[in-house]
Amino acid sequence: MSHFDARSATRPKPDQVIADIADFVCQQTSPSALAYSTAHYCLMDSLACAMLALRSDDCVNLLGPVVPGASLPNGCLVPGTEHQLEPVHGAFNIGTLIRWLDFNDTWLAAEWGHPSDNLGAILAVADYLSRQAESEGRQGLSIQDVLTAMIKAHEIQGVLALENSYNRVGLDHVLLVRVASTAVVTHLMGGDREQIINAVSNAWIDGGALRTYRHAPNTGSRKSWAAGDACRRAVQLALMARQGEMGYPSALSAPTWGFYDVLFKGKEFSFQRDYGDYVMENILFKISFPAEFHAQTAVECAMILHEQVKDRLDEIDRIVLETQEAGCRIIDKTGPLDNYADRDHCIQYMVAVPMIFGELSADSYRDEVAADPRIDTLRQCMSVQENEAFTRDYFDPEKRAIGNAITVHFKDGSQADRVEIHYPIGHRRRRDEGIPALISKFEKAVQGRFDAEQADALITACDDQQSLASMSVTDFMQLWSAKKR
Repeated sequence: MSHFDARSATRPKPDQVIADIADFVCQQTSPSALAYSTAHYCLMDSLACAMLALRSDDCVNLLGPVVPGASLPNGCLVPGTEHQLEPVHGAFNIGTLIRWLDFNDTWLAAEWGHPSDNLGAILAVADYLSRQAESEGRQGLSIQDVLTAMIKAHEIQGVLALENSYNRVGLDHVLLVRVASTAVVTHLMGGDREQIINAVSNAWIDGGALRTYRHAPNTGSRKSWAAGDACRRAVQLALMARQGEMGYPSALSAPTWGFYDVLFKGKEFSFQRDYGDYVMENILFKISFPAEFHAQTAVECAMILHEQVKDRLDEIDRIVLETQEAGCRIIDKTGPLDNYADRDHCIQYMVAVPMIFGELSADSYRDEVAADPRIDTLRQCMSVQENEAFTRDYFDPEKRAIGNAITVHFKDGSQADRVEIHYPIGHRRRRDEGIPALISKFEKAVQGRFDAEQADALITACDDQQSLASMSVTDFMQLWSAKKR
């Protein structure tokens, strides 16, 4: 932490954490081929999640302009809709769509989060800037520029999360979306190092949303639009910085008034590694199940057990769920589950449903499914306990495992085979198995939203990484626009 006389009005140098973010964003980096390939699939996966979210009326009700009827010529398009918006609220729309179903990518460390949340801000700004440029006869951005911005945003959010737990002080991980997006979109707008520092300092000064809406007894739908809100604020701060708004160099370290003292119990951030392309290379995809990621392998275990238990549900005496410490802390939930958001963050619910039905989809969290009394009967049989080996492997940077195990005990004293899985299908160690499933998820999502001709055009455009990378952002986004009815 910087040490200086708190009474002095002399402005210090920018906090090193903020300066390092700005330097990383400004430098001409050469991400690995693996990082670009993974970013390509991340773009596809994120937009697949957005198309699936459009099936939810609650999500659709939040979309569109702030003021009904408002539109911006040459503004950003909102994929899957007819909306064309200014980039601030466009970022909210796109970010909300991507995040709504809790089905986009995940990063698990001291702090967890979803780095593809940043794509809401990146796509909105890239499309807006490109349409403005092309309307003036200038060249806009390409999808390669979007992929590069994604790699940098993933890295900022992920590296800040490796050693620093914001949830332990009650703050939500969307704070890191706001910080990462602010840095990256300020750069996309042409901001220099000083402007990026100014914008990012304001992002930290905003503090962070409370995690109240992610936990019982207040779990609610805000967790599905919180990332969109962070994207919206990031674009606003970037625009203000580009217009000359000042920054606050010791936003983190200022005694008494800085982020560390006010919100982080006086601790400075610690770092495991420098910024590069590690996070994108190792990102976790949610491919099979729209479920909180600490439970992904638990759901997979339950799917395996389905055949053994589906005809013996009333014979079950108890079910032992072994998970990581983080899983115990955030998704072990007993008692009534009042809504969708309650259920998709309850490990017992996410295990019970596939045991009974042999599937877990977005529809599995609806009231109609939750009303089945067998779900709560199974939940009441479950005990959740930490497996310390799972916790160690979870934090091991060479493993980054997300282990879960399930043992089902029957009333006659017998038990089903204990099922244990360490790596979900979306893990880097299962990429060969996961990417075909991700592509299938993408194809089904676009085919379910668009007519055959438009869906085929989207699938063809995304099929080849090199040709997609060279495509203009405006051409790409136009492919996602809903046809006028």
